[in-house]
Amino acid sequence: MKARLNAYTAAPETMKAVAAIEPIIAASGLEASLIELVKIRASQINGCAYCIHMHTKDARAHGETEERIYLLDAWRESPLYSARERAALAWTEALTLISQTHAPDDVYEELRQHFNDTETANLTSLIGVINTWNRIAISLRYQHPVKAKAA
Repeated sequence: MKARLNAYTAAPETMKAVAAIEPIIAASGLEASLIELVKIRASQINGCAYCIHMHTKDARAHGETEERIYLLDAWRESPLYSARERAALAWTEALTLISQTHAPDDVYEELRQHFNDTETANLTSLIGVINTWNRIAISLRYQHPVKAKAA
């Protein structure tokens, strides 16, 4: 698969604007590990290999364990995630699949048990932004780095 175009070259100001929210979210008070889990989970749902590669690497750099990264797709069946992380992951799934879920009240109410107003707004923005990045990377066929050829 070949990349279709480089959005950073084609629309540098637009890409700069999309990227500008990243440091704001990073400084928002949301845990770095939670931010990466949300980015990975949304990217898994969307099937964005580029973003999964990037954010699993970032998660490891922030101290995330291999086990939690590997089990993220099955977080409901694993005791490795806190109640706060579970609420965030459920909200991530609901918003990533919003055309199907319409952000259900029960998922929102559970989220609100663990996140205050500011955190909820920041988490919701984070989910929106990672979905934007997934759509850019998937549609323009961004390729993650490859160290070795597939067997």
